Amino acid sequence: MKASRIAAATAVAGSAVLALSVPAFAHVTVQPEGAAAKGGYAVVDFKVPNERDNASTTKLEVNFPADHPIASVMPEPIPGWKIAVTKSKLDKPLTMHGEKIDEAVSKVTWTAAGKGVEPGYFQKFPLSLGALPEDTDELVFKAVQTYSNKEVVRWIEVPQEGQDEPENPAPVLELSAASDDHHGTAAAEEKDADDTSEKASAAEDSGDGSDTTARVLGVAGIVVGAAGVAYGVLAGRRRTA
Repeated sequence: MKASRIAAATAVAGSAVLALSVPAFAHVTVQPEGAAAKGGYAVVDFKVPNERDNASTTKLEVNFPADHPIASVMPEPIPGWKIAVTKSKLDKPLTMHGEKIDEAVSKVTWTAAGKGVEPGYFQKFPLSLGALPEDTDELVFKAVQTYSNKEVVRWIEVPQEGQDEPENPAPVLELSAASDDHHGTAAAEEKDADDTSEKASAAEDSGDGSDTTARVLGVAGIVVGAAGVAYGVLAGRRRTA
């Protein structure tokens, strides 16, 4: 009797631990692919696990922070999902690559065209973002997850330093320090374009130099040939005399 009570208590305790540990890995989260440096560009993945065993995740809405707007947002196509990008007017226009931008992406929505994220699986939803703000260490993206049974889970609670993690924390993207050696995708593309232009210019200069050298050698050859012919004629005359 005593042994059965101990076993029952152990089972209950184990179930409680499991129930408490589930949210720790079942949150909607965001992680960069590589670095997410301030002022640069980055590709980030919103990881969405399915927390239910009787329903699929059929929709994900990710809301962008209004206090740190991001001008360029490009989703990666995902088979079986429709993607909608929503833009809103900015109270304060941004300057990007020398141009003023008066609107930015406020929300991205993925809607399943098929079964969605089934029980026991997770899905990554990639986005290309930039330029990342330079005046903050993190970006908070409030997300809404919808299931096939119409249940809605709002991952919108902002974690506070020094406090326990909330029940439904919002995805938070940590930004690394800006680096002179890493300015993001756009800067890298500009650098590659400059390098290509310089190489093309150098090749053109080299080609011009080669043509000039060939012309000089050709003229020299003609002169030497003419001198040889003249010498032969003169030598023939001397022998005849």
